[in-house]
Amino acid sequence: MQLDYLLRVILAGICGALVGYERKNRMKEAGIRTHFVVALGASLMMVISKYGFQDQIGWDNLAFDPSRIAAQVVSGVGFLGAGMIFMQRQTIKGLTTAAGIWATAGIGMAIGAGLYVLGGGVTIIILLAQKLLHGRFHWLTTPKTEQLVIRMTNDTGTTQAIQQLLEDKKIAILSFHAEGNGTNSDEIVLEMIVRFPSSYRAEQLLPIVQEAPFVKSIELK
Repeated sequence: MQLDYLLRVILAGICGALVGYERKNRMKEAGIRTHFVVALGASLMMVISKYGFQDQIGWDNLAFDPSRIAAQVVSGVGFLGAGMIFMQRQTIKGLTTAAGIWATAGIGMAIGAGLYVLGGGVTIIILLAQKLLHGRFHWLTTPKTEQLVIRMTNDTGTTQAIQQLLEDKKIAILSFHAEGNGTNSDEIVLEMIVRFPSSYRAEQLLPIVQEAPFVKSIELK
């Protein structure tokens, strides 16, 4: 009987590794090993929750709830997923990876409970969804936030000209800071955090801004 339990755990680990392989190919924070261990551990906890107390059945004045361990897995994996979420350039990163960790734990629990078709089916659905939703669909893409550092001459109207250029490209300015160049009083350094439209890439803007006669250099941080 325990060989069947071990098979469940191994199968859950394989399903988790498949999800992790897709994440690894997209250079995400959690890859094959993380998803494999999460699914493996969740399946093990589910098996223990269902079958680990059978030797206690029949004891007088003894009551236990087999669902308690499974419930703790659901909440516990949430803390693991929270570690994948971070802020970068005013944008939250890692939400999909955290959700994938949580869903992978569910796959492991399903297979650990003996629901092979359900666990395997959800694995396939997640893989297909990740493949399709990462396609080049403009209605699915989200605006990108970048930090621009522009070094330019300290002339009247140059700052307004840069702002107008960004507005013409429908690029939103989230924050704006200008200060003098310590080594050259004729120059100013402009730091901006901007949000690009979903169909626009930051690399497209750099040569356009660089062509302005008052711009000395521009870079992405």
